[in-house]
Amino acid sequence: MRFEGTADYVAEKDLMVAVNAAIALERPLLVKGEPGTGKTELAKQVAAALGLDLIEWHVKSTTRAQQGLYEYDAVSRLRDSQLGDERFNDIKNYIRRGKLWEAFAADRKTVLLIDEIDKADIEFPNDLLQELDKMEFFVYETGETVKAVHRPIVIITSNNEKELPDAFLRRCFFHYIRFPDAETLADIVEVHYPGIKKNLVSAALSQFYEIRDVPGLKKKPSTSEALDWIRLLVSDDVAPEDLRSEAKNALPRLHGALLKNEQDVHLFEKLAFMARRQ
Repeated sequence: MRFEGTADYVAEKDLMVAVNAAIALERPLLVKGEPGTGKTELAKQVAAALGLDLIEWHVKSTTRAQQGLYEYDAVSRLRDSQLGDERFNDIKNYIRRGKLWEAFAADRKTVLLIDEIDKADIEFPNDLLQELDKMEFFVYETGETVKAVHRPIVIITSNNEKELPDAFLRRCFFHYIRFPDAETLADIVEVHYPGIKKNLVSAALSQFYEIRDVPGLKKKPSTSEALDWIRLLVSDDVAPEDLRSEAKNALPRLHGALLKNEQDVHLFEKLAFMARRQ
């Protein structure tokens, strides 16, 4: 069982090595990188390439580790007992399975995505140490131990908003997705927009990397934003020469796809004004 990329996802060699190493070691793959570099999409493409089902657990700031295992709905059980509902007699009717339980109980191997783990409380990763290591957990309400029928391939993503605990990091295989160079990004554009004019892509990416390199930029545009921008350029039938002529003396064409806060817009307005005065 080896991942070698897909027709819809441009994976560099070191990323494929990391995925296959994590599979061989049977350890979670922790993937970091700038937002928009394809961390979440990686799990989807691994599942597609290996012919496995994907189970997605998208973590929020309010998410608790217990929710990934199961939740006991005591309120509903109390209500049913007051109403004389026969469901009350079986506590299993009030146990809601979480995403880890789904992956553990699957009748064949799955890919489990734990997306943006750094959004949750700092204790969240620690609370999953044993479950991800031993691939089992105990259900106190029923007295049963849930064990993984087939060990899932676990892919965990992080945007580096918080430092993850050392004990958690020791149990993972780590990979940082570097921002793609111009050649790789051109390949990604071709995957999403087959047959797109190469001279337009060349001009657009040249300006895109110039924008990313501007000193003082608060939020650098990501891969996904580059794709959105190029799609708009194509739909507006923008000529490559127009992009080149505007590169130094005006805001980027359709800049709302690239610049996502007013500070960066003001920065480029100032730079454009200074360029026109020279």
